Amino acid sequence: MKNILITGGAGFIGSHVVRLFVNKYPDYHIFNLDALTYAGNLENLSDIENKPNYTFLKGDIKDYELIQSFFEKYAFEGVIHLAAESHVDRSIANPLEFVLTNVVGTVNLLNAAKWFWKDNMAGKRFYHVSTDEVYGSLGDEGFFVESTSYDPRSPYSASKASSDHFVRAYHHTYKLPVVLSNCSNNYGPNQFPEKLIPLCINNIINNKPLPVYGKGENIRDWLYVVDHARAIDVVFHKGKNGETYNIGGHNEWTNIDLIRVLCAIMDHKLGREFGTSENLITYVTDRAGHDLRYAIDATKIKEDLGWMPSLQFEEGLEKTVDWYLNSTAWLKNVTSGDYQKYYDKQYQNRN
Repeated sequence: MKNILITGGAGFIGSHVVRLFVNKYPDYHIFNLDALTYAGNLENLSDIENKPNYTFLKGDIKDYELIQSFFEKYAFEGVIHLAAESHVDRSIANPLEFVLTNVVGTVNLLNAAKWFWKDNMAGKRFYHVSTDEVYGSLGDEGFFVESTSYDPRSPYSASKASSDHFVRAYHHTYKLPVVLSNCSNNYGPNQFPEKLIPLCINNIINNKPLPVYGKGENIRDWLYVVDHARAIDVVFHKGKNGETYNIGGHNEWTNIDLIRVLCAIMDHKLGREFGTSENLITYVTDRAGHDLRYAIDATKIKEDLGWMPSLQFEEGLEKTVDWYLNSTAWLKNVTSGDYQKYYDKQYQNRN
């Protein structure tokens, strides 16, 4: 059985990757390492937590001795590294936290892999999952490609850019077998409601204002999280060592247009008069250093590895709304903070 470490597996994207790998690869043993900070929620994985090829490990990637001990104990042959601080507003308020987790934490994992795999790199893989925000901001035209120069504009994107550079440096200096991917904005089930789409869904349910930065003209490329998990599977298994793959949804929307579509869907689903939710839109002072536009050219992963997104945005958005409306207990637990008690309830007698 092949032991695979997935970091940040209790988070939004990570939980979808863990579920996919546990269910699809019974000959893999998936170890989910998560510090269970505010965005880590083990309720996201309640459907697979008792599978025989799944183990949860509570720990922080900033703790090198702990990471090293896990490598020694479980002999990981692959790493899929998703653990990261990811909310731009939080990075503006506390940049150092992002440096410690996203940069130092990544280097800790690289050092542990280098140390444990030093005598035999064959068949090993360190996969670092990153973001399109490292490329900076686009104008009205053009797309990010894998060779686009880095130009991070926020403490978050700067920390991810730094971690990307370290991963590539370890490949070139130590011959560590690495692959990287940079993805566009994810959306879908289980996303913590500080991010735009689940925040708006939750606020519409509760008739609260929908905050929109500036005039809502910022443009993002949206990727359904299940499609992203599928792409991570493909890159992990078929990607070429040392290569980077951009993963995008081919769905560019201005924030204000996205919110209006979401409002219309919510009015329909909740049986409210059309326009009710849109009346909740409230324009607020723009975020500092707010990038205008992100858009990914995903030609490389399509041509080299055969991956394409399966959903158009409107379909994915409707599936996302349905999930949140059918998961009111999950949403209540997350917004109240009760989800943080889940680990103690489920795991306190297991270790």
